[in-house]
Amino acid sequence: MTTAATLLAAEGSSPIMPHAYELVVGGFAFLVVFLVVGKILTPRIQKTLNERTEAIEGGIKKAEDLQAEAQRTLAEYRTQLAEARQEAARLREEAREQGAQIKAELREEAQAEARRLIEAAHAQIEADRQQALAQLQSEIGRLSTDLAGRIVGESLEDEARQRRIIDRFLDEIEARPEAVR
Repeated sequence: MTTAATLLAAEGSSPIMPHAYELVVGGFAFLVVFLVVGKILTPRIQKTLNERTEAIEGGIKKAEDLQAEAQRTLAEYRTQLAEARQEAARLREEAREQGAQIKAELREEAQAEARRLIEAAHAQIEADRQQALAQLQSEIGRLSTDLAGRIVGESLEDEARQRRIIDRFLDEIEARPEAVR
């Protein structure tokens, strides 16, 4: 390093101070670069930055609009979904009520049919009982006439006599408490 300092000192120039021609060329180059950058490149760069800013802001605005539209659509969807759920619940409740009503009607009809069948069965039983009683009375009358004829020893073929004997015999049977029945 000492040799470089010695050489510079010998030439008579200062290491800090540049030569005059370098200052002129450097100043001219600075002005050219300053003018090119200041007058040509800066407006283009500024224009490009503004376009990008507008594009970004426009994209943000568009995204915000789309987001707002999506929120409105989501709110409408949720509202429609809530209405559909309410309608479905109402329909289920109506179906449940109708089912209960149909079930009650069917139960009532079945009970009425059962009562009708029971009443018909009771009527049939009573008719069969009356028929059996009439047949039994007829059979008892015939047997009593035969028995009385054997006991008395004479024929009881006369119908008027038969009737009197049968009626008297049946009256005696009915007068007895639950002996024959």
